[in-house]
Amino acid sequence: MSENKETNCLCFYVNGKKVTENNADPETMLLSYLRERLRLTGTKYGCGGGGCGACTVMVSRYQPGTKTILHYSANACLLPVCQLQGAAVTTVEGIGNTKTRVHPVQERIAKAHGSQCGFCTPGMVMSMYTLLRNKPQPNMEDITVALGGNLCRCTGYRPIVDGCKTFSPESNCCQANGNGAGCCLNGDLPPERSENEPPPQLFDQEDLLPLDPTQDLIFPPELILMAEMEPQVSQLFRGERMVWVSPVSLEELIQLKTSHPQAPLVMGNTNIGPDIKFKGAWHPIIISPTRVQELFEVTKTPQGVCFGAGCSLSVVKALLEGLVQEIPEEKTEIYRSLLQQLGNLGGQQIRNVASIGGNIVSAYPNSDLNPVFAAGNCTLNVVSKRGRREILLNKDFFVGFGKTSLKPDEIVLSVFIPVSRQGEFMRAFRQAPRKENALATVTTGMRVMFIEGSSVVKELSIYYGGVGPCTVSATKTCAAVIGRKWDEQTLSDAYTQLLDEISLSPSHPGGQVEFRRSLTLSLLFKFNLQMLHKLWEMNVIQEDLSEGVSSAIRPLPKQLQPSLQEFQAVVKGQSGDDPVGRPIMHRSAISQATGEAVYCDDIPKMDGELHLVLVTSTRPHAKILDIDISEALRVPGVVDVITSKDIPGKKFRTFTGIDEDILAQNEVSCVGHMVCAVVADNRKQAKRGAALVKIAYEDQPGPVFTVEEAIEKQSFFLPQRMIERGNVDEAFDKVDHIYEGEIRLGGQEHFYMETQSMVVVPSGEERELKVYISCQHPTYAQESIAETLGIPSNRVSCHVKRVGGAFGGKVTKTSIIACITSVAAWKTGRAVRCVLERGEDMLITGARHPVLGKHKVGFMNDGRIIAADLHYYANSGNTADESLLVIEKILLHLDNAYKVPNLRGRSVACKTNLPSNTAFRGFGVPQSMLVTENMINDVAMKLGCNAEEIREINMYKEVSLTHYKFEFDPKNLLRCWDECKEKSDYGSRRKSVAQFNQQNRWKKRGMATIPIKYGIAFSDGFLNQAASLVHIYKDGSVLVSHGGTEMGQGIHTKMQQVASRELHIPASLIHITETNTSAVPNTCPSAASFGTDANGMAVKDACEILYQRLEPVRKQNPEGTWQTWVTSAFIQRISLSATGYYRGHDLYMDWEKQEGQPYAYFTYGACCSEVEVDCLTGDYRTVRTDIVMDIGRSINPSVDIGQIEGAFIQGLGLYTMEELKFSPSGVLYTRGPSQYKIPAVCDIPLQFNVYLLSGSDNPHAIYSSKGIGEPVLFLGSSVFFAIKDAVAAARVEAGMVGPFTLNSPATPERTCLACNTPFTQKIPASKQGSFQPWALSIP
Repeated sequence: MSENKETNCLCFYVNGKKVTENNADPETMLLSYLRERLRLTGTKYGCGGGGCGACTVMVSRYQPGTKTILHYSANACLLPVCQLQGAAVTTVEGIGNTKTRVHPVQERIAKAHGSQCGFCTPGMVMSMYTLLRNKPQPNMEDITVALGGNLCRCTGYRPIVDGCKTFSPESNCCQANGNGAGCCLNGDLPPERSENEPPPQLFDQEDLLPLDPTQDLIFPPELILMAEMEPQVSQLFRGERMVWVSPVSLEELIQLKTSHPQAPLVMGNTNIGPDIKFKGAWHPIIISPTRVQELFEVTKTPQGVCFGAGCSLSVVKALLEGLVQEIPEEKTEIYRSLLQQLGNLGGQQIRNVASIGGNIVSAYPNSDLNPVFAAGNCTLNVVSKRGRREILLNKDFFVGFGKTSLKPDEIVLSVFIPVSRQGEFMRAFRQAPRKENALATVTTGMRVMFIEGSSVVKELSIYYGGVGPCTVSATKTCAAVIGRKWDEQTLSDAYTQLLDEISLSPSHPGGQVEFRRSLTLSLLFKFNLQMLHKLWEMNVIQEDLSEGVSSAIRPLPKQLQPSLQEFQAVVKGQSGDDPVGRPIMHRSAISQATGEAVYCDDIPKMDGELHLVLVTSTRPHAKILDIDISEALRVPGVVDVITSKDIPGKKFRTFTGIDEDILAQNEVSCVGHMVCAVVADNRKQAKRGAALVKIAYEDQPGPVFTVEEAIEKQSFFLPQRMIERGNVDEAFDKVDHIYEGEIRLGGQEHFYMETQSMVVVPSGEERELKVYISCQHPTYAQESIAETLGIPSNRVSCHVKRVGGAFGGKVTKTSIIACITSVAAWKTGRAVRCVLERGEDMLITGARHPVLGKHKVGFMNDGRIIAADLHYYANSGNTADESLLVIEKILLHLDNAYKVPNLRGRSVACKTNLPSNTAFRGFGVPQSMLVTENMINDVAMKLGCNAEEIREINMYKEVSLTHYKFEFDPKNLLRCWDECKEKSDYGSRRKSVAQFNQQNRWKKRGMATIPIKYGIAFSDGFLNQAASLVHIYKDGSVLVSHGGTEMGQGIHTKMQQVASRELHIPASLIHITETNTSAVPNTCPSAASFGTDANGMAVKDACEILYQRLEPVRKQNPEGTWQTWVTSAFIQRISLSATGYYRGHDLYMDWEKQEGQPYAYFTYGACCSEVEVDCLTGDYRTVRTDIVMDIGRSINPSVDIGQIEGAFIQGLGLYTMEELKFSPSGVLYTRGPSQYKIPAVCDIPLQFNVYLLSGSDNPHAIYSSKGIGEPVLFLGSSVFFAIKDAVAAARVEAGMVGPFTLNSPATPERTCLACNTPFTQKIPASKQGSFQPWALSIP
């Protein structure tokens, strides 16, 4: 060590308070330290890999060289505590709270309705807060960049952006806030409004706290003194399994690396951290040179710039942006190419800590930067005990997956990036599953140098990422071009050579082989066009690119536009104290934004509490021969291993009449099947114990994974379902045309931000258990636990304060995991906590059902559909779960908005050896209607007309019967359709799209307008009931309990509004307590978009009873106040507590008679979306979306519009980007946000308008409202069909017309291949059956 001095003492600050830690554990990340040691639980665990932003904090460091303070956002889940020497950490608790002062960021996100379930909100707050610390008046691009590393599953992002943009000077004009159709600068008023009647707004921007930087925490002076005055000493921390060394000099670093050549160097921990966490990597020694000054030096010379290898990507980006402004443009080609890639590489939090040197030497095959460095002739300066040397970054440097030519003891000191020369041009391209914050599918750096004054190529360098085990060079292709003129013939030869040079086996890891190979060609084509344009600009060639061809190099639009949220004001004369119908902020939004809201895993640890980790099967179908737990029990801290033998009561749960084991007993039927569970003193010990459980298997032959295999082997859950209206077979004989087609819809992971979480606490007497759980159906969890333990339900109380997102995924599997956790608590007599990691959650808990839909449709020349026969095959997985109910709902919604006189539907739940799929928002409807709308689309393409024409022709027009003989009036469906077309200006925009497509060869636009008719309530009548308990206390305050669970959908907020109206008191007097089976028993699930309908009526009933009881008191003292009436009532011994009950609709479905009334009413809507597609890469942008929804009279427009926007974005994810991928042996590949992409801020429509249908009534629900949680998700398919419309336009260029298959999701891969460009045509298709694909084709 330097001067033989070292310390094991760590000093840093958290929220202005000094923290001193002696001998910190190298394996402890800041997230767990904050939550477990400091009890700062506002920072959330969402994924553990830096991919979701839920754990965002601000880190501040003093820079002695410049005497400035650097603030940057970071992911606490990847930030080792050992790296925090001298840092000041600010968490969401440190910037404001409800007890002292709420920070304007917290307030504005809350008041703009940007917090629903609230689990992501602290991370959003901290990303925005950090931006404001650095730039108090950000522009819109700053805001979207800052939020780019944060995911939200609830809101659809629009309200979050709206709240944040109030800090931007750009938001001061009405053109930026979307509150009116006209512009204030022109003196315009919105249509149909007078000066005295302003449109209602979701929130008032005048009622916001100003940003006052003087109120922020100052950087601790002690840390400045430490940095300025105290000598730096090395640090050494010894953990249980790992040693962490932090040197302070380059000499010491070289010495350490010489002694420990295999020890990794950790800077941002964005590579080593995830490898340790997710891949089981282990390093006995880690060297962290974050305090070695030489690694952070930046040197500018006329020849280029030299960045210290430790510089973060954000620092590199900022410096390059400055250089591009400072030096002549012709010298910045490489710099601008790097900036192009840096803008999309990871989220802001990752770029803030990931180092440029680490990015290079990690040598990822799909690295964004390495192809640019290599093509740009960049060099590395490396150092070791042998001295220094320079290494050219080229094909010889990258030698394999994650491997370079560096010697084990060599350290990258700096990276030199040269300026570009005269006549030298460079471009970088990438294609990724998501527009931003996603690892690239294919990435490339291309550099060319022309002989002066000519188009003859002097030098050419092309490197690709994503098409091999490492960054690869197209050396032969370059050689074939050098010395020739840059023209079409030369490039045509280059394409041929490139195809031969860069090939991938059909089984290549990552799959997408045809797509990736086509991208190598199409990206080279883009480079070709850009260089032709450059040559024209230089007067070397005479002809520039045509307008149509130049579309290939024009970026897709990305500027967010003003959006509208239009809703009805409350009726004239409504009391100002009556909150119903007003856009009331979510009642917990402020506490969610401050981090004070308590979620399940935020509950303080109890004395003696244990942690449970599940052990799951690694085989898809096998008998269990033996479970050896001996090694697991020897792990220090492990208390016990729970197997099925430990279950004292029922060892299975029964869903829809089919049993499912709680823990596997004799056989496993999928990878991820729960076999046993390890309980230990802490989670790390439980994980180590779980890894040592040895299960002996005997594989069973012929596992079933796909629906085709299930059909072949007749592997189904019974019963199958069928429904028919008219006579389909006869009708097919009388039509002009018959067409048969199919579509595949992949599954969808719930990706609720809060993973499955629960704490089970045995009371110690009379066999009582308290269960704190994140679930949608606490009564079912209660019943399940009681039956599993063999005790009465009255001994088990389930408590749900709030749920961090659920979407249907926290009912069945949650109850089974709760049963396992309860057995552990029962057996050990201690509290047990179970919180699944993201990867475990995704593996175990199932997803939306993938579906194969087939249709046969008979139609007339005028577009009337006379007959349709639809088959649905749902991949249910290894257990029935709720699959039989899902396939029923599929059939009940197959008509969508269309009256097909002869209609038949058949559905089957396929039993496969994949993890069991379960309920998901929409519950089969998104799959059902996609098949129907695809059928409509095919009819339109056969007839050569727009699909909207076919939709209009076949819509229900008057009071009608559904195919299950339920009468309804489609008036509001037609109103939604007509208003959507009007509001979206469909007619003129459709013409503009056609014109655009004529003028642009490589970019195409598409439009689609989709209707929906969605049934609300449970088809099983007994589930349509609810109860409530309302207490009035002597001080006049009111406590409301009801059976619904708050999952972000705002049910507690609406119940508060209901109680306020019925009791005629301000909402501030009303508190909604946790959902608790001891207070309100026998609750039904919060599902089916029926929570407010049922629980609202129950709360209304209880409040009406209480208000009537107070009637005599009010008459006695009409001038009294609420408080005096309550006091008087108590004195008069009038009960101030009441239960409310709602006996819902008697709904049913008789499948034998094929008739019934399974729904109370329908929610209607229509959505028009327009997209622009890059035919060469498959990328797209949703240019505009307009949604019109009939939700009756909204109880809370802000909550309902939030549900509409959130559901739409979730649907957009389902239909265009979210892909679950399984290996050929049934192993789920996609187990976190790095592999599974949900929509981010970059994916929202650039213009996103929502209109609530005015003048609508609904006599079947409380206050004439309608359920809205689920219906809009299907309208995300408007983007899918808009993409398909754009693809159809691209196919015309290839001479292809008529129906074609585009499966869902319409990923860039599927979209690009469907466009059938000349480049995709060059790729030879692999012969099916001649190879084993990397991933299964599911369903």
